[in-house]
Amino acid sequence: MGLGSLSFVSPWLLVALVVLPALWWLLKITPPMAQKLPFPALRLLIGLAAEEETPARTPLWLAILRLILASAIVLALAHPLLGSGLRFERSGPVLLVVDDGYAAAPDWPKRQAVMQEILSAAERESRPVAVLTTAPPESGEAAAAPQPLSASEARKLVQALVPKPWPADRAAASKALAAALESKDGDVMRKAANVVWICDGIDDHDGAAKTFARQLAGLGGLRVLTSGGTGFPHLVLPPATENGHFTAKALRPAGTDAPAEAVSLVASDESGHVLAEQTLNFTAGAPRAEALVDLPVEIANGISRLEVAEEPGAASVFLLDERWRRRTVGLVSVTPQESDRPLLGDLYYLKRALIPFSEVRIGVLNDLLKSEPSVLALPDAVVLSPKDRDALADWIAKGGVLVRFAGPHMAESADLASGTPAAELIPVALRRGGRALGGVMSWTAPMALAPFDAASPFAGLVIPGDVTVERQVLAEPALDLGSRTWAQLADGTPLVTGERRGEGTLVLFHITANADWSNLPLSGLFVEMLKRVVALSHGAAGKSGASPLSPYRSLDGFGRLGAPPAAAIAFDPGKPPEIGPKHPPGYYGTESARLAVNLGSEIAALVPVTDFPAGTILATLAPVPVFDLKPWLWLAAFLLTLADVVISLWLRGLLPRFNRRAAAAAAILLAAFLASLPARAETDAANGDDAVIAATSATRLAYVRTGDASLDEESAAGMRGLTRVVDRRTAAELADPMAVDIERDEILFFPILYWPVSADQKPPSAAAAAKLNQYLATGGIILFDTGDAKLGLGDDRRGGFGWNGPGASNLRRIVGGLRIPPLVPLPADHVLTRSYYLMQEFPGRFAGGSLWVAGEEGQGNDGVSPVVIGGNDWAAAWALDQDSKPMYPVVPGGGMQREQAFRFGINLVMYALTGNYKADQVHVPAILERLGQ
Repeated sequence: MGLGSLSFVSPWLLVALVVLPALWWLLKITPPMAQKLPFPALRLLIGLAAEEETPARTPLWLAILRLILASAIVLALAHPLLGSGLRFERSGPVLLVVDDGYAAAPDWPKRQAVMQEILSAAERESRPVAVLTTAPPESGEAAAAPQPLSASEARKLVQALVPKPWPADRAAASKALAAALESKDGDVMRKAANVVWICDGIDDHDGAAKTFARQLAGLGGLRVLTSGGTGFPHLVLPPATENGHFTAKALRPAGTDAPAEAVSLVASDESGHVLAEQTLNFTAGAPRAEALVDLPVEIANGISRLEVAEEPGAASVFLLDERWRRRTVGLVSVTPQESDRPLLGDLYYLKRALIPFSEVRIGVLNDLLKSEPSVLALPDAVVLSPKDRDALADWIAKGGVLVRFAGPHMAESADLASGTPAAELIPVALRRGGRALGGVMSWTAPMALAPFDAASPFAGLVIPGDVTVERQVLAEPALDLGSRTWAQLADGTPLVTGERRGEGTLVLFHITANADWSNLPLSGLFVEMLKRVVALSHGAAGKSGASPLSPYRSLDGFGRLGAPPAAAIAFDPGKPPEIGPKHPPGYYGTESARLAVNLGSEIAALVPVTDFPAGTILATLAPVPVFDLKPWLWLAAFLLTLADVVISLWLRGLLPRFNRRAAAAAAILLAAFLASLPARAETDAANGDDAVIAATSATRLAYVRTGDASLDEESAAGMRGLTRVVDRRTAAELADPMAVDIERDEILFFPILYWPVSADQKPPSAAAAAKLNQYLATGGIILFDTGDAKLGLGDDRRGGFGWNGPGASNLRRIVGGLRIPPLVPLPADHVLTRSYYLMQEFPGRFAGGSLWVAGEEGQGNDGVSPVVIGGNDWAAAWALDQDSKPMYPVVPGGGMQREQAFRFGINLVMYALTGNYKADQVHVPAILERLGQ
């Protein structure tokens, strides 16, 4: 029941207010207990006239006090709520529908808060709750049918929810809901259900959202909660590499009412170092934006990740593989003027075909080899000396790609006709003279190309019908000629041959690089063929017929790279996979040869959901303010009861008489005591012998008190849990952890200081910063934990360290006055990876975040890093209750991830207690070699 902004969870209990008049009458005629007075001697009563005595009535103010007490109890039982709050329109259960696809990631904390608010409202009204998610589960199985649960059971389910890195499938969710309605529990869900859909606002590619909304509206009252246009993701599209430039692109939901917007796009390398930051400007109503990223090719080739700054999510990340690396292609020229001969020069068409996707450099052979190009193109006019051939052979063996073109010189060369292919740097033996097709002295006509074989690097390219060849250099027949033929004419004679040599590739076009022998250099097919050849310089996968690529590293819903989910399987690189549980976005293949699969390559447009059924209540994810008056009413009832007891005792004479002087003295003493509390507290904090004795009598872990009650409680539980595990598994004996105040407490007694970074925490004062710097310089270790699992560090153009992630600004503010050494990602051979357990990943409540330690030049204290920085929320993963049961869920790895978190904690404790003694293990091979073992 609601009365404006005041509502009652149990309004029927207000009926008890009708008894207040009877209580008033009862209190009014009931006198207080008679006072005990000394009775005078009987002789004083002799001769007194007997008078009728009437009982005294209860004082009016006391009766009113007791009526207020009774009213407070009745109102507390009715459970009043002040504020609009979330109210269910119907009397049935609650069906909570959650879009947990990639589009929900940017404002997931807000969605979690709203889900908890819905469950709290259902719990107050004792309503069953069924939870239905729309994204396919990570197991790869069909969506499970929702079942009615209690609000407390549903809360555990909701707490474990995380966004998935693939789109929502509302058609599958609709089938799961239909199956639930047909089950034995379907009757419960059909009875005047209250349907709340936390919608991500993005329609399915097949428009299934409209059908799904009609199905939900048919169950009862439908309430749709969306981000209100502020929580939509920005989809990073495949960048373009055209005309020698790198262009970044992004997409947002289409809509004529979309305002102008500027987002920051960050380009980083595999270590997390920021290489570039570019602003993408969306004009009003425009769904796309792009910007030119002007970087030298050497730096641009190091970019492995593009992401929208401060926006977590798989859609806001685009992973780059070798396909987006601008390879350096050297065009060997006989003279500097060779490239300036339009239409006739051997390099004219090559240069224009290669510029859109590569960095083209023209020069003599020796100069180009010094620049370490990925590909060299060698026209027919270039004559190779024996020294040049040896240099090229060595360069090819190390991974280079040499592309040669035939011509008059090669056709009439005696060396090429008589020498072996290996010595002459050609993939097959050639016949002298060549072959002419067409012309006034020939019976044949120019010949077209045959379709490319499936095993050819050119497989899948479309051959224009007007591409013909008039002359070519013929290959000598051989048993292995077919395996070395990549392209051929209609009569089967080779047009392009190639072979692997060492780590590199040797390719020969049996025609000239200009239009003298064929019109192929004039066609778009020539550009596509050269693009495939350039791709061979890094072994890029993707052609049809290649072996399936297994998942290597996958993106989670927040855009973090980690281990692939259990349901992920390999796919044929010739067929783009459908992104989902079996093919999540991320890297496929191996560390040395990876193929990136991204959402931005598969999603053509972001279409908002706009067409909802009539009667649907639309609202935003903004929290609905509500104030629970129940605990305050119970407190008021308790205080009134205590006051009534004291007053009753006073009226009965059971309390000593009121003494003004005694009351004044008591008030003065109380005021003096309260005034001395802060000073005494400071004295205790600064000079308390008990605290010093407790900190030094046993080895203890410590955590920084931030002032955030929930965060401090999590830190305390986490350090207690880690202490228990360390005591149980190792020989170290730790006492209970302690909380420290950076400003007042001494911290030199603790080997490790766990510092959770909060948004409202103030930076240390100058005195506290000096104390912390002394602590770091004298052997202490501080573990900074931003708790957002999205932290990247690196030198940037602004000076100092560049931090990326939601907790970046908070961390930067806190450590501003500290002497933080240069930081690097944790090396694979760092002592922290083997101080107790052997491990390479260090998850906490979240997984995938980077761990940063001091570099070699910044390590002190016998090579021990004084700071360790990460964001995986380790305290939540370590937190155990009194029964040693986990207090917080960990995602996405569950129990195994929690075990890894505990192992990291043990490694950290051992690292702090024992230093780098295990670093000497790296010298064992050298020691054994010297001993001759």
